[in-house]
Amino acid sequence: MQNAVILINTEKGQVKAVAERLADVEGISEVYSTCGRYDLVAIARTRDFESLADLVTERLNAVEGIRDTETLNAMQVHSRHDLETMFSLGW
Repeated sequence: MQNAVILINTEKGQVKAVAERLADVEGISEVYSTCGRYDLVAIARTRDFESLADLVTERLNAVEGIRDTETLNAMQVHSRHDLETMFSLGW
């Protein structure tokens, strides 16, 4: 399982539209609109690194309205929550 946080800036006036498009992209589990340096934060959960690479380099590039991204690949999870449930893809 590969998890990543993707920080996204959109073209002017495109935050809501991009967020809605991203929510439909396979591999994106959540999308948050934010205040500050980035317009959106997307949480990616994929089966393996190759799937994550495809998501970031191919599928996100196809989403109209994205200006730029920064991907933070998760190395370890540190949480008191039930990680099995939290990061489950339902497979």
